[in-house]
Amino acid sequence: MESVEPQSLKKLSFKSLKRGLDLFSPIHGHYAPPDPQSKQMRINYKIHAEYGALRKLSDEGARDSSASDPQDQPDKAATSSDALALPGSQDSRDSRGGGQSAIVVAPSVQTKGLNDAGVPSIRTTGAMVTVPGSSERYHSTSALIERIPSKWPRPVWHSPWKNYRVISGHLGWVRSIAFDPSNAWFCTGSADRTIKIWDVATGRLKLTLTGHIEQIRGLAVSDRHTYMFSAGDDKQVKCWDLEQNKVIRSYHGHLSGVYCLALHPTIDVLLTGGRDSVCRVWDIRSKTQVFALSGHDNTVCSVFTRPTDPQVVTGSHDTTIKFWDLRNGKSMVTLTHHKKSVRAMAQHPTEQNFASASADNIKKFNLPKGEFLHNMLSQQKTIINAMAVNEDGVMATAGDNGSLWFWDWKSGHNFQQSQTIVQPGSLDSEAGIYALSYDVTGSRLVTCEADKTIKMWKQDETATPETHPLNFKPPKDIRRF
Repeated sequence: MESVEPQSLKKLSFKSLKRGLDLFSPIHGHYAPPDPQSKQMRINYKIHAEYGALRKLSDEGARDSSASDPQDQPDKAATSSDALALPGSQDSRDSRGGGQSAIVVAPSVQTKGLNDAGVPSIRTTGAMVTVPGSSERYHSTSALIERIPSKWPRPVWHSPWKNYRVISGHLGWVRSIAFDPSNAWFCTGSADRTIKIWDVATGRLKLTLTGHIEQIRGLAVSDRHTYMFSAGDDKQVKCWDLEQNKVIRSYHGHLSGVYCLALHPTIDVLLTGGRDSVCRVWDIRSKTQVFALSGHDNTVCSVFTRPTDPQVVTGSHDTTIKFWDLRNGKSMVTLTHHKKSVRAMAQHPTEQNFASASADNIKKFNLPKGEFLHNMLSQQKTIINAMAVNEDGVMATAGDNGSLWFWDWKSGHNFQQSQTIVQPGSLDSEAGIYALSYDVTGSRLVTCEADKTIKMWKQDETATPETHPLNFKPPKDIRRF
């Protein structure tokens, strides 16, 4: 038996290439279609697909020309054809030296039953339309097709924000902030283990509270009682009586550092989340733990509450957001849209939606079911530690690299990018923002930073839409997740 000589790779490649050309080259027009009827159908379909939008224009042009020169009707009827008149015709050759124009056919297409082969036969009637401004070379008429307007909402114009005050006083990183419901003062918690209370109007220090033995990660002020709550890396959650300025209750149960806390708006319940991957629900007065909402696989670093379901929403380092049923202490929905840790969340004060921030993107979700709405239209490309939104629809996000970005809530347009300035004596690497919050009116923004300072921001009253124009382009592709 004769041995078969193995074919070379080059010969096999040429065979494959030839087979591919034989299969696909007629599609690309290397060979003319053998059937004249199919060729005619191709031309008719191409004319209808490319120039169907000019039908209205051609009808109006024919109507105007018939009203002005009725004796030219036979000539125009004679020039009507199924074929496409390209700029290589006699008219375009005569006008080659002067004005540049091209003649195209704008057909009106009608379908007239089926032919012998069972294919719909198409009859076209065309009118000659002169498109000015085109040169000898054939140009596409896609510019004449009506453009579909973008469905993306146009952003509202907002004044840019500027820093107007820098407050010093802490001896460590400033990690948390909360405003008094009366808007007279705000409190900040720091890595120097103290809580300081500042006057909103003047920025002066009013009081310093000590009691924690590690940095303070979370603060909340009750609008129903004269209580302030704090949580820190020392596993402790404390309740401060602001009339006596001392700790009156401690809530024990966390197995590791407590990173976030929130107060329920209608019932006397406190929620805390920490490194033990559990969000714990406490009765404020009796100090008892009502629920331990377990289900996250990593640190719970952001939480907010609502008066209606879902009453508790938590974000975690395991990249998920969970909705919780506070009646039964069980998880309702888990959102898995993010790819990295969800370190910050912000609920809109009046609308039924919220935003969550991660290092991959900022996403907006609907409430109460958690439908994904859209991503923000820019990417901050840093670890976002904190975010807040006011009633005017201005959302602020703060990053680890000191970037402070402002967004239009409705459209997700980023209208301002600011960079915090490190105070003299601090390292450039300490340009990080760890917490931020609007005051009760939403007209002031306070940021807590790694250079041990607190900065206050307000809108520039001298700015106008003319001095700071809105540079907005609707997105071409809308990511679904």
